[in-house]
Amino acid sequence: MADQNANRSRRDDERFRRAAEDALQQLDWCIGYLHGIHKVRISRALARNRSYIRTNLLKRAEEPLPTVETAEN
Repeated sequence: MADQNANRSRRDDERFRRAAEDALQQLDWCIGYLHGIHKVRISRALARNRSYIRTNLLKRAEEPLPTVETAEN
């Protein structure tokens, strides 16, 4: 029983991790799109939120933000 619960917990953890990473990929797309249509303030705010989620909640290394890599800052 304990092994089944541990396996279920690991599967749930993996499923939630994949869902979070998928959501971050969608957020990346939104940030890039908003920056591309010159909604820079909104894209920067979302990029800061993305950075916080990635580093503090998912415990992942920081990645360059889409808005950091352009000359329109």
